[in-house]
Amino acid sequence: MGKHCDWIRLPHVSRLLVFLSPTACRFTASGLNTAPTTNTVEEPLDLIRLSLDERIYVKMRNDRELRGRLHAYDQHLNMILGDVEETVTTIEIDEETYEEIYKSTKRNIPMLFVRGDGVVLVAPPLRVG
Repeated sequence: MGKHCDWIRLPHVSRLLVFLSPTACRFTASGLNTAPTTNTVEEPLDLIRLSLDERIYVKMRNDRELRGRLHAYDQHLNMILGDVEETVTTIEIDEETYEEIYKSTKRNIPMLFVRGDGVVLVAPPLRVG
């Protein structure tokens, strides 16, 4: 519990820390690392670390997409996202023409816990237009 980090422990998620403000601390599932972080990429999760407190795009299983601000993550890609827009794409078959009809449903979620085993891709948000 370093003096540089503000954090909370989620009651229903064991060993998961969430930083309340961006600092020079690194979020880990096993504890708090107060060593200064750098902007270098040495391993794949460093790309995620560099996106802390930034908006990201998350492609999920089952045709779900999330766009939101990354507040925390762990080595399993469990994430806490804020100000999230979820898009769910469904495919329906027209009974007369047998054509595939794609429908997208969107909803906004203020704070979301994302389980890492459903994550397919994490990237900066896609630019539209």
